[in-house]
Amino acid sequence: MPLGTLDRTPPPFFKQGPSALSKLVVFSALALFLMVADLRFRLTEPIRTAMAVVLYPVQWAVLQPVQLASMAGGYFTSLHAAQKSEGEALQRLAVQAERSLQLEQITLENQRLRELLAMRERIGTQAIGAQVLYDAADPYSRKIVIDRGQTHGIEAGSPVVDESGVLGQVTRVYPLVAEVTLLIDRDQAIPVLNTRTGVRSVAYGQPSTSGDGLELRYTLASADIAEGDLLSTSGVDGVYPAGLPVARVTLVERQAESSFARILCEPLARVQGTLHVLVLGSIAASVPPSPLAETADTPRPARANRPGVRSSAP
Repeated sequence: MPLGTLDRTPPPFFKQGPSALSKLVVFSALALFLMVADLRFRLTEPIRTAMAVVLYPVQWAVLQPVQLASMAGGYFTSLHAAQKSEGEALQRLAVQAERSLQLEQITLENQRLRELLAMRERIGTQAIGAQVLYDAADPYSRKIVIDRGQTHGIEAGSPVVDESGVLGQVTRVYPLVAEVTLLIDRDQAIPVLNTRTGVRSVAYGQPSTSGDGLELRYTLASADIAEGDLLSTSGVDGVYPAGLPVARVTLVERQAESSFARILCEPLARVQGTLHVLVLGSIAASVPPSPLAETADTPRPARANRPGVRSSAP
């Protein structure tokens, strides 16, 4: 075909299709119709339901990572909160435990002070309350230091007791403090009386690594003494008032080759850890003087020279 015979006119309408404006108008009208129909007659409700059912697995699969991330964040947040709450609870528990210990200590101290006051009333002699400051530095002795001294009327040789019994004796006095030697010291001895049999004896301090106590020395093997006997002060020394609890017999050993029995006693006073004590006044003034001392102090009359006897005097 010759080139000049080609048709240069645009194609007809039905070959090009509708224009973009016409498509916009048609689809807008269709959308408006569908919206009105759905609003009035709910024509698309079955389609929406079917699509929701079909798309639910896809939605669930897409939401799982988001939920896992949210759960992980919540877990770590709750874990941090739980750890913080646990730390605060432990702090409160420690404070309550400390207060409980203080309360128990105060209650125990109050009870011991009441018992100490009751002991003071039973003794009936002058007594001065004192607090134990510390143990003596000498490792070879059993001594304590109290917060009362010469300015408070403390004298050397005064008995010291706690709420349970005799604790020791004041051996050294300073202006503001005093040193008390305990009964369990190896240089201490105290006259005692067996409250069951009425037999008198002397208890000596017996310090040891296994447990400090007392020992009744030079007691015959045939003596009537048994484990559990209570020993109290006899009052014959003029230092300790009579009737104060001292110790309880814990061991009695009788050996055939020895004439004396080995008798060990446990002091009733708390020789370890006591806090408050009573220093008793001296009872020497209430004890009558010894007749031997009176005889020694009375001057002897001069002997007259008899006839026939020469005097040795020049």
